[in-house]
Formats: sequence, structure tokens, C-alpha cells
Amino acid sequence: MRIRIVDAFTDRPFRGNPAGVLLLDGPFPSDAWLQQVAAEVNLSETAFAHPLPPGADADWALRWFTPAGEVDMCGHATLATAHVLDEDRRRAPGRPAGPVRFAARCGILTTEVRPDGTIAMDFPTSSLTPVAPVPEVQAALGVPVLSVHDTSAHIGDLVVELADERAVRELTPDLRTLRDYSRRGVIVTAAAEDPSRGYDFVSRGFFPAFGIDEDPVTGSAHTALAPFWAARLGRDELVSLQGGARRGLVRVRLAGDRTLLTGHAVTVIDGQLLAAP
Repeated sequence: MRIRIVDAFTDRPFRGNPAGVLLLDGPFPSDAWLQQVAAEVNLSETAFAHPLPPGADADWALRWFTPAGEVDMCGHATLATAHVLDEDRRRAPGRPAGPVRFAARCGILTTEVRPDGTIAMDFPTSSLTPVAPVPEVQAALGVPVLSVHDTSAHIGDLVVELADERAVRELTPDLRTLRDYSRRGVIVTAAAEDPSRGYDFVSRGFFPAFGIDEDPVTGSAHTALAPFWAARLGRDELVSLQGGARRGLVRVRLAGDRTLLTGHAVTVIDGQLLAAP
């Protein structure tokens, strides 16, 4: 069985966020097997997809697993899957280009490869509810917090606004404490120090509840970061830089109840999984 590892939200290997991708011929194997593969790959997410029959609401069924469990929404592994499908299409003469629809836990997600090689993804926008800062979260972060917002059940993250870009970059949180105060993860964010560098805001994502200390570039989190920063900066189209030691760029466009996420991807490993279901 072919397995690929793709770096998402980057056009260069060893940057952005790596994801495993397995395209299956038929229905999903057991959850236990999918979870074992994701644990073996040991990246923040591994995507599993299989084609749906003609006439279905989507072209492919798609699921995502971290090393510790299944998640409801994942942006970078969706980007990686769309990239793999496009690579396969280019190697198959006569196969037409066009949008690809994925049926996932969070609904129908559509991706499309653009002429410049980037891949645009249509995701549901997450809601934001202001909440009082939790003292334990502020203590775990160890820096002043400007605001805290809870997101919709789509992602289940806390979005925490910090004072500036430097605070985000230099953050060294107490991950054991953070694990107990969000359903999925904690996203810290701040406005860009110098927008002339090509991005409007920065963020980092910590997901210890799912066995991921830090996720380099979290596409799904941008379904909440897009409305958050659009309201503050007065623009619906923005560029985000996410990550600590490993970073990537996400272009976002807020379109009401949908958020468009755009980025590059590059395949870095193409191999065989020998442990069949």
C-alpha cells in the first residue's frame, strides 16, 4: 500500500507541516488499524481517503488521525491529500483537472489547484465566543493575555491573543497544564510586527490533549483566526505565518460562513506500507 508524506503550507521540503497520506481502494479499514498507522507515522495528522461512487455528494471520503485519536477537521492533511491527488492526476494522461470534494466529519470540503500551483480549500468558518481568561491557562503560558475566545465545536480550540509577535515566537508553555483546558488545542496569536514582511498575523498551536506538543501549521485553526483578524484589521483577505522552529504561510479569505485557505505543498517521501489491514 502506497504511503506518502507531504509538507503542507510550504513550497520547500522540510518546512511547513508534514502529513501522512494513504489513498485506499475501498472502504475504510477498522478504526484500530487506522489509529495504528497514524501512531506509526507519528506526525500530527495522517489522512486516509477512499473514492466514493458516482452520484455521491463528494468524490472522496476523508478521515484524519493524530497519533492519539481521530479529529473532526484538519487543514494541512487535507491540503496534503489534494496535492497527492493532483500529482497522481498529472501522471495519468487524460484525467481531467477540477475541484475535488471530500466528505468528512465536518461536512463537504472542496479543494482546487490554482494555475500558480497553490491549492485552495473551502472550509466552514468557526465561531468565536469571548471567554474570561482562565488563570491556569495564563499561568501555563507565562505571558500576559489580551483576550481569549472559544471556538465552535468544529475545532474546539481556545484562541489566545498575546501582546505582540515576539511574545508568540518566544513562548514556552507548560503543556501538561494546557492539556486540561481545551477540547483540542490552544492557539496563540498576535498581529505581525512588520506587515511589509509579507504576513499580517502570527500564530502557534499546541495540542497536548491529542499527543501533539506543537503543530507547525494548523490549517483548521485558521477557520477561527480568519474571522478574528478580519474583524481587527478590517480586511477579509489576509496572510498568516504560523510556527515556532518550523513555519509555513497560510493565505486566508473570509467569505461569511466559509473560509478559504490557500497554500503550497510538496511531497518529501513516497513509499510502501507493508502492514496491510
